[in-house]
Amino acid sequence: MTALESPYGVLALLLAGGVLFCVGMVLVARLWAAVVSPPKPGPVKNAVYECGLESKGEAWIQFRSQYYLYALVFLVFDVEAVFLLPFAVAFTGVSAGAFMAMMIFLLLLVEGLVWAWKKGLLAWR
Repeated sequence: MTALESPYGVLALLLAGGVLFCVGMVLVARLWAAVVSPPKPGPVKNAVYECGLESKGEAWIQFRSQYYLYALVFLVFDVEAVFLLPFAVAFTGVSAGAFMAMMIFLLLLVEGLVWAWKKGLLAWR
């Protein structure tokens, strides 16, 4: 039995071919970069540049994590709207089980909103 007759042999051959292809592409890209575009370091090329302005001051600033919490709460309730729209469109044609599943979903979302409210995550300070 040869390697091509065995299903694992074919998989091993395909895996080896895939790995060789990926490594080959990386090597060709590095060779191309070395031959066609040699590095040209200089003060202008190595300057820090962002948004059309040169950086001023320290790059490390304190950022309030509360902004991330607002974003997470927004995402949770934004995704809620995506799930509620199909339910609202097909409200009259859903079964009792689907209705109960949506009510449990809404209960969990309201519970999350009450939790965020009690923790003070929704109060802008």
